[in-house]
Amino acid sequence: MVLAAQGKKINQISIDEIDWLTKLRKGLEETRKGFVTELLDKLGDDPLTPESLDELETLLIRADVGIDSTDKVMGSLRKKLNEEVVGGEAGIKFLKKELKLIIDKPIKNSGTDLLVPQKGKLNVWLLVGVNGVGKTTTLGKLAYLSAKSNYKTLIAAADTFRAAAVEQLKVWGERSNVDVISNQSKNADPAAVVFDAINSAKKRNIDLLLVDTAGRLQTKNNLMDELAKIKKIIDKKVPDAMVESLLVLDASQGQNGLKQAKSFAKSANLTGAIITKLDGTSRGGVSLAVSEEVNLPIRFIGAGEGIKDLRPFNSYEFVEAMIADK
Repeated sequence: MVLAAQGKKINQISIDEIDWLTKLRKGLEETRKGFVTELLDKLGDDPLTPESLDELETLLIRADVGIDSTDKVMGSLRKKLNEEVVGGEAGIKFLKKELKLIIDKPIKNSGTDLLVPQKGKLNVWLLVGVNGVGKTTTLGKLAYLSAKSNYKTLIAAADTFRAAAVEQLKVWGERSNVDVISNQSKNADPAAVVFDAINSAKKRNIDLLLVDTAGRLQTKNNLMDELAKIKKIIDKKVPDAMVESLLVLDASQGQNGLKQAKSFAKSANLTGAIITKLDGTSRGGVSLAVSEEVNLPIRFIGAGEGIKDLRPFNSYEFVEAMIADK
């Protein structure tokens, strides 16, 4: 099964995939506007100079690519410039290659290029993050993507601290034709919801159990303890389960999102990240910062409000959309 358009010829790409690539490019337009467009307007195809590289460095930082990623890219560009004359277009091509290498490194290190549920085992994906980043909506879109890809899917509504979360998930479940396990009694125990969901998943031979969790900060010890309790139950009930802890980040938060990733990585045993709200933000470069500074593979990205507007991450698609020609 291939969920992304990578490696396909143009006549093999579906209308849905073309629609997604168009949305991704449009979504990253704000990131691109003050970045490549501005640089190419000034450079044309004139040779790069130390001054133009300084300007590129500023633009990368402005796009929230991050200090470490920017330093790495600029080091490679300056080395290349010392060795040969580099035109503006060639410089942009080289830049794309370097950015792709940064994003791909943690993905390659994980041993899994494309995150999909493994057949024959229960896969449990926990979505974690702070309030307001789009966890519940993202989980609903993941449920749709999973069910559409013919995986038997179940949702555990373990965010019992936010009253609207369960109702919101039920709406997504109906849209995806995926059942939701919940407990709407007051002060319901999130770990107990996961316990019940695992029992149900085992009886139904579910491929993928998606777990929504309460918005939490690394400073909220009770919520972090709750997350540890949920993981303990998973380990006890299904020790052979394929467990993923996916941090949901809002791209529009830029460097604040990077700080969240660093904090959660210390306490939540993260295995990947999902970048949401890429549409309309000038800070799409934060995906590179998360890859380089937290060594966290980007697994999915969202660029739009629709149920189909979440897709598996593809570094080639992302970099081409972020640094597309004018």
